[in-house]
Amino acid sequence: MKKFAVLLAGCGVFDGSEIHEATLTMYSISKNGAEYQVFAPNIEQHHVLNYITGDELKEKRNVMVEAARLSRGAVNDLKDFNPDSYDALIIPGGFGVAKNLCTFAFEGPDCKVNPDVEKAIKAMNDKGKPIGAICISPVLLAKVIGENAELTIGQDQGTAEAIESMGGVHKTSDHGEVVIDEKNKLFSTPCYMLDANIAQIGEGTENIVKAMLKHM
Repeated sequence: MKKFAVLLAGCGVFDGSEIHEATLTMYSISKNGAEYQVFAPNIEQHHVLNYITGDELKEKRNVMVEAARLSRGAVNDLKDFNPDSYDALIIPGGFGVAKNLCTFAFEGPDCKVNPDVEKAIKAMNDKGKPIGAICISPVLLAKVIGENAELTIGQDQGTAEAIESMGGVHKTSDHGEVVIDEKNKLFSTPCYMLDANIAQIGEGTENIVKAMLKHM
């Protein structure tokens, strides 16, 4: 049975991992006959937001502890990630990717990537194993892998330009479409980078998981 490492950035679209994308990614992996283990960095998340008002709350939360909400408690510290134990790595989206896993939300193409996140991506890429990126997550691959990495975030011109300024090659895509970089074994799909509903998110996660399984 093929095994995915699912990298999460917390819990919740505005300050962590997007819940629909994360949940439907895990569902799609299981539905297609594979298994998964959730990972997250054991770090403080950038900030905590009130999802009703959008206001920043005066509290602190841990990215790994929050990710455990999505995985029913089963989560591993990313610093312990062993690329030899997994056939693929997949990263759902959400603003936490751009705030907690890297600083893209604040620094754009000049962003810094969390060292454990960068190490995991590089390790899987060096071993020629598939890496999947959903929604905003392709910015991580553009920053870490860089030159000529073919990726999509859908149709947002500003983010597409940022990917290209980091050395990536952006491909425009629509709902459910998966852009595949055959050379680097990178897979990306836009999901909520487009104006999408939950059914379209499910289509996107299933299509990317199926595409990755074919390349294992």
